Amino acid sequence: MNERKNKGDAVDQPRRLVLKGLAGAMGAAAVGVPILSGMSFSAVAQGAKAPIGNYPAGVSGNTVVAGLTVDLTGPYSAQGEEERNGYELAAEQLNSGAAQIRRISPLTKKGVLGKTLKLQAGDSETKPNSAVQLATRFITNDKAMLVAGSTSSAVAIALENYCNRERTPYMVAISGSTETTGEKCQRYGFRPCWYAYMACKALAPVVAKELGKNRKAAYLIPDYTYGHTTAKQFKDFSAKDGGWTSVSEQVHPLGATDYSSYLINIANSGADTLVVIDYGADSVNSIKQAKEFGILAKMKVVVPYMSSYLANSLGAETMQGVYATTNFWWTMAEDPKYPGAKEFVDAYMKKFGGKRPQDSAFVAYLGMALWADGVERAGSFYPPEVVKALEAGVKREGPTGQVWFRGGDHQAAVNFPIVRGKKPADMRNKDDFFEVIEVVNGESVLPPLELFGCKLGEYV
Repeated sequence: MNERKNKGDAVDQPRRLVLKGLAGAMGAAAVGVPILSGMSFSAVAQGAKAPIGNYPAGVSGNTVVAGLTVDLTGPYSAQGEEERNGYELAAEQLNSGAAQIRRISPLTKKGVLGKTLKLQAGDSETKPNSAVQLATRFITNDKAMLVAGSTSSAVAIALENYCNRERTPYMVAISGSTETTGEKCQRYGFRPCWYAYMACKALAPVVAKELGKNRKAAYLIPDYTYGHTTAKQFKDFSAKDGGWTSVSEQVHPLGATDYSSYLINIANSGADTLVVIDYGADSVNSIKQAKEFGILAKMKVVVPYMSSYLANSLGAETMQGVYATTNFWWTMAEDPKYPGAKEFVDAYMKKFGGKRPQDSAFVAYLGMALWADGVERAGSFYPPEVVKALEAGVKREGPTGQVWFRGGDHQAAVNFPIVRGKKPADMRNKDDFFEVIEVVNGESVLPPLELFGCKLGEYV
């Protein structure tokens, strides 16, 4: 009896302190004593939550801001434009309480916890310093409660490090490096996309079966964290699953325009397979020049981590027979197993004049919706509670099936397709570049939590 009473007293104590504080604040206001600057009655009512990040200032009105760091210039600008489109569609659906977004965020009514979501966007230029400057502006000037967007892993890692210091949730868009949710993971950073380990683990046995075992591979590798970690993962998995060996590894600067010296080395390497680790404009330029060198006529092409924009840039003649993974492909909307994909594609095409979405638009849309769901489940914008909600492992129904974040490293278990380039004669329309060979269960290709050394920090 006494034990129950004591427990009840302990539980009720914070509530009584909050009520006492609120009464004191109201009384002080009534006799003309000023409340501390920046403290509203709503802030007092929320009680013992000390200010953190932009809380409570960033949610004191009827709106809440998300700052978007997207590549609008530089080698990943096409992906950045698509990311912005995906964020805009998600914000529109959240603010209207659309049925499509409630597949992912079922508690959504209108807005995020009833507040209108406003977006502020800027060009990160595929440069970590530029991206951090943008995030600083969004957090300092706009009181952003979320920062989102990336295509370069170097940018993503810089942003999650900065946002973690600022105790502001950061939602990666595209980042292929193992480090993002590995040794450089952060408590306030989340990655909703597939990445190098997942892609390579899924693709290696497929290409070993389709192209044969004991092949000799030459690699084109951009010289930064994404390039090195992705090349390592594909070399390891292709050796294990198919007995493939690496006979040439050509490392080049990010944003290179002339690949002739690297391609000469590849042409003389004795390789029968070209593995293109390049992403975005780099992959366009390197594959285009490889074709001009006659390499594509002699070698099969594998792109372990591909932006779906590659096909639009190179065309079906070049992409036929190419094997790749990507985060999303629009023909998944035709598969009745993925009703959310159809809803996403239909809504995107309606909003953007009949244009079909690319994978970067998909992951931006998904990331924004998952953040909103975390806020709704937390019942608060208080950053530590939002983080805890996101990492709780609650499964939601995304456009490609069930999706959730692992609590130990904040990597999403998200499904993604393996594709093969179609022959031009097999295309049903101008965008029908790929056949989906398989939709990979994202959970089945996640690494063991301890593999890449993620150690999440403190909440406050």
